[in-house]
Amino acid sequence: MSGNIELLSDTLATAKSENRAALIAYLPAGFPTVDDGIEAVKAVFDGGADVVEVGLPHSDPVLDGPVIQTADDIALRGGVKIADVMRTVREAHEATGKPVLVMTYWNPIDRYGVGRFTAELAEAGGAGCILPDLPVQESAEWREHAEKHGLATVFVVAPSSKDERLARITSAGSGFVYAASLMGVTGTRESVGLEAKDLVLRTRATTGLPVCVGLGVSDAGQAAEVAGFADGVIVGSAFVKRMLDAPGTAAGLAAVRELAAELAVGVRKR
Repeated sequence: MSGNIELLSDTLATAKSENRAALIAYLPAGFPTVDDGIEAVKAVFDGGADVVEVGLPHSDPVLDGPVIQTADDIALRGGVKIADVMRTVREAHEATGKPVLVMTYWNPIDRYGVGRFTAELAEAGGAGCILPDLPVQESAEWREHAEKHGLATVFVVAPSSKDERLARITSAGSGFVYAASLMGVTGTRESVGLEAKDLVLRTRATTGLPVCVGLGVSDAGQAAEVAGFADGVIVGSAFVKRMLDAPGTAAGLAAVRELAAELAVGVRKR
């Protein structure tokens, strides 16, 4: 069975045709439980997200800040497995018809088996993977299997990336490019900063892929700012924090749906 890279590409192209940025949300699988995590993904889609990244919880999420680390810890203590990540992708995609990616560090895939992981992700209807710590020069096996199964390979670029390095990364990727707005870990910020705009411009000079910006966006105003120069706005910690701060699951689902609706308005005010 083929994955949904074409659905991802079509979704991003549709947003561009509407003269807006796409809204890409992130939520970890298994948080606060597997079932509730699936409902949370559906809720952000219902609120207006175009794409959702489902995080594969990791015991040492080196690029994630304290909010996502807390959610990952809750999911891991709940016993979340890769099978639960695949189930989250499958049920969210089947319920909405929208593109769902997995964001994961490399070690769990390496241990699980690249061929097995890509086959199961495609069978679940996944659109691809974001791989923040997989070096491009070590990605040939992954890319071979991903292409075979119709999955996007999304690499992360950072403000520190030199132009030559950007070109190497973007030439190997597919789906879109994840541009980290600043150096550091995930989390909400007072300002997304000028570094993000410069990075988007430099990245676009190397590729025709959409360039989507993440790290730091937490409200409609920041979403509108980033939407002014990026093809997609990626929001993670703000959604997770809404779930963490809610007094119960129902309130958490309502909170992430509301945030998605606010951000969806933001990306249309580019």
